[in-house]
Amino acid sequence: MKKLLLNYKTDIIATYQLALPIIAGQLGIMLMGFADTVQVGRMDKGAVEALAASADANGMTVNIAIIGYICLQIVAPMVSKAQAGNDFVECKRLLKANITVSFLMSLVCSLILLFVSFNLEITKQPAEIRTLTKEYLWIIIISTIPSFVFTSIKSFTDGLGFANLSMKITLSALILNVILNHCFIHGIWFFPAWGLNGAGVATLIARTYMALMLAYFTFKTDTFKVYLQIKEPIGNVNNLVKNILKIGITSGFQGFFEIAAFYGAVVMMGWISIQHKAAHLVAINYVALTYMAATGIASAGGIRVGASLGEKNRANILKAGTTALGIGFVFMAICTFFLLIFNVEFASYVKDEQVIILAAELIIWGGFFQLFDGIQAVSLGILRGIQDVNIPTLITVFAYWGVGLPMSYVLGFHYEMKHIGIWIGLTLALFASASLLSWRFYNKVKRMDL
Repeated sequence: MKKLLLNYKTDIIATYQLALPIIAGQLGIMLMGFADTVQVGRMDKGAVEALAASADANGMTVNIAIIGYICLQIVAPMVSKAQAGNDFVECKRLLKANITVSFLMSLVCSLILLFVSFNLEITKQPAEIRTLTKEYLWIIIISTIPSFVFTSIKSFTDGLGFANLSMKITLSALILNVILNHCFIHGIWFFPAWGLNGAGVATLIARTYMALMLAYFTFKTDTFKVYLQIKEPIGNVNNLVKNILKIGITSGFQGFFEIAAFYGAVVMMGWISIQHKAAHLVAINYVALTYMAATGIASAGGIRVGASLGEKNRANILKAGTTALGIGFVFMAICTFFLLIFNVEFASYVKDEQVIILAAELIIWGGFFQLFDGIQAVSLGILRGIQDVNIPTLITVFAYWGVGLPMSYVLGFHYEMKHIGIWIGLTLALFASASLLSWRFYNKVKRMDL
């Protein structure tokens, strides 16, 4: 074991140093949603209904927007590859193309979500939360536009190794979001008491701040001048936009099929009761925090794999991928320990005893399934680093729709295991995805013609 660690020491340090600011940035973004849940859950009146409506609206938004987010994120390994080849013109072209893609994806995702907002009855959720869900959803739809712009620029800066910049902006936005939540939810000072909608407005303001700040530091400071003020003409980027969309949308559907399965769990929880739905949101927020950390490791792994691909070095591709998978597994194992030990404490911020009990039970299962979630998330990241997206997409379809959703329904309702059965189904989906995707990476790299 000691010899193995010494052999991978350089790769572990390099991946850790690259991943840490990305993880911090990813967690900052996720903590905004978590802060919304905690602060809404502490409302004196209507907390359970607000949590259930939030679970619906955020589930729908993430389910559609994930395609755009992943589409924009695949540019980071491309930028890293271009930088490794000293092709600064290509770096600038990728930034311009990715910003264009962000606006295109914002338009498409917003239109889809608007259509969904006028047809909420399709999911057969409790009627008493539909109006609240719709109003909150409209606010969140608007906030996806600055969020996409931020992500498009972040892929450029992360790919060049400046992940600290987006991390600092994200963490400052988190503080802003928490303060504004307190003001808009409860009506502090001269602010109106908007409840759940107040949390949505706070998120919109925080996301707009993030986009504006990252754009300023990217285009108006000297840090990226060598990439953005090159004299060579960058030419037409339309073909590059098409290439990003071709690879990115396919890759985005990997996330869609996973998120859709998890939103399917939200819908099924609503068939049981509003309390079960609220408990699901409380528990899934903790698992989502650890998952976002895993996606940070996945991004770092994908960037390092992309750089090794640019160098046409098979051994380094394998080492970079293996290192990312190892770090991801160890991190998730540590998180599992805390979720299993402190499950009740983590659920206790909600002012409803039944929701606390249900959420605590789900957090225990979350501790188990996040081990597989971490492996599959990192596997997807390093597969994007070698621009392998088609087969991984089919794997995610099979894992989540062929295994996860059917098993969640059968165990939850046919065998009457309710919320536990639904989460066991999700665990089986993640196990299938983790196993097949990690195998795909090693098999693909060994057969690559470099």
